[in-house]
Amino acid sequence: MKVLVAGAGIGGLCLAQGLVRAGIDVRVFEREGGADSRYQGFRIGLDEPGLAALRECLPPRLHGLLTAVTGPLAGERRVVDEQLTELRQLGPTSGGTAADRHVLRQLLLAGLGDRVEFGRAVVGYRERADGRVEARFADGTGTVGDLLVGADGVGSAVRRQLLPGAEVTAVPGGALLGRTPMTERLAALVPGAGTLVQGPGASLLIGRMEFRRPPRLAAAELAPEVELPDTGSYLRWVVMLPEPLAGPAPTDWAQVRDRLLTLVRDWHPDLVELVRRSDVGNSSPLTLRYSEPVPHWGTGAVTLLGDAIHPMPPSAGQGANLAFRDAALLCRSLTAVHRGEAELPAAVQEYELRMLDRGFAAVAAGLARLPDFTPAR
Repeated sequence: MKVLVAGAGIGGLCLAQGLVRAGIDVRVFEREGGADSRYQGFRIGLDEPGLAALRECLPPRLHGLLTAVTGPLAGERRVVDEQLTELRQLGPTSGGTAADRHVLRQLLLAGLGDRVEFGRAVVGYRERADGRVEARFADGTGTVGDLLVGADGVGSAVRRQLLPGAEVTAVPGGALLGRTPMTERLAALVPGAGTLVQGPGASLLIGRMEFRRPPRLAAAELAPEVELPDTGSYLRWVVMLPEPLAGPAPTDWAQVRDRLLTLVRDWHPDLVELVRRSDVGNSSPLTLRYSEPVPHWGTGAVTLLGDAIHPMPPSAGQGANLAFRDAALLCRSLTAVHRGEAELPAAVQEYELRMLDRGFAAVAAGLARLPDFTPAR
């Protein structure tokens, strides 16, 4: 059996790691030119099921490194006003894990070697008469496998062909994603699991990414064959706005930051400093999207995983968790096929039905919680 994966994000790579462990031939194709072609977004929070699914797919030799290069996500979640006066508490979080998406992606690439091909954008596919599938690339070439997994994110070309009527909706308003290097002063903004600032005209969500050990040094000691970026601890923050920032579209983060500083100029000095010191290379405007539920489409030689089928707003905190759980579930199904314990169509269908139920329940939960984080229009 040969599995083709469109997309080398964390979900597709998690699946690939699990399939390699099971002895299944897998090839991953990524549109980007390399693993460092762009920054990989914000810190993600992993709950116990999500972390367990990741560890299930990852080789045991990398489990210690995974623990070393993640961080705790625990404590009270507080709501404050723009002067940092506490308004209420949302309840404590325990047992969570904070992970940097870029560091995690580099870890998930470890050992995959030439099974991952960068600069190879899957733009569509063709199902063949023999039941196999041919993935088609932007350069006009293709490759054949027994199953194509669309793990190519919210803009998935695989989903567009498989489910042309599937709708992905943008959340109204504006959003900005920021990252600021950790200092003792700024770390005090997040004494627990997270801080939500409800200010006039904007909401600001702040979370810590505090590595247990510096990623590059941890890799050098625990898994010298793995090269991880030299990323320091930081604060991740998201600004939610009732409308996009006024004025002409900015061309770089410095312009966005300056407009945001004007908006928050009367906020607490520590919050102003958080914005002022933001990392230009790892901050950006953000478009939040979610998918409308779709019925099961009838199993064939093509399936979907993670944000390619059920993108959701970050208010549920489940996007990465669901991608890893999808990956582990699909890996189990395909491993049963590889062992001769199941037929491929039935195994994939079982995966799809469970994935759809769980994924769209998480989308609904995220939408229900979104008003808690969104400023009034």
